[in-house]
Amino acid sequence: MKRAIFPGSFDPITLGHYDIIKRGIKLFDEVVIAIGINAEKKYMFSLEQRQRYIEDAFKNEPKVKVVTYKGLTIDFCKEIDADFILRGLRNPADFEFEKAIAHTNRKLSKIETVFLLTAARTSYISSSIVRDVIRNNGDYTVLVPDSVRV
Repeated sequence: MKRAIFPGSFDPITLGHYDIIKRGIKLFDEVVIAIGINAEKKYMFSLEQRQRYIEDAFKNEPKVKVVTYKGLTIDFCKEIDADFILRGLRNPADFEFEKAIAHTNRKLSKIETVFLLTAARTSYISSSIVRDVIRNNGDYTVLVPDSVRV
């Protein structure tokens, strides 16, 4: 089985994330959306809300699983027998950041990172932009899956 994890904080899941997951489903037998737990980080949405938003967005997709994890992503990959990490790239800055992480993960394990370029229609969307729109009472619904409602 080709299993990939798509790690992130998903605070909240965006249409960019959604697009990468939908496309990843075509490449892998299973895509595990892995919500990282970082006690040092301040989140807008609780872990339970973030998990529910993702589960609701993919409720009709049996190839998607949603889990939470702590620690190194490569350790979690080994724990669930995932040989791939799926990541989306929006811009050159994402590439440079993700490349360094992918090289480190490859040095520490045999886990491959697979990059997908975000669709042009979603490449400008980030969770931080969505949170800013929400904080300022803007229409965030055009940036997130229908499952995300504040």
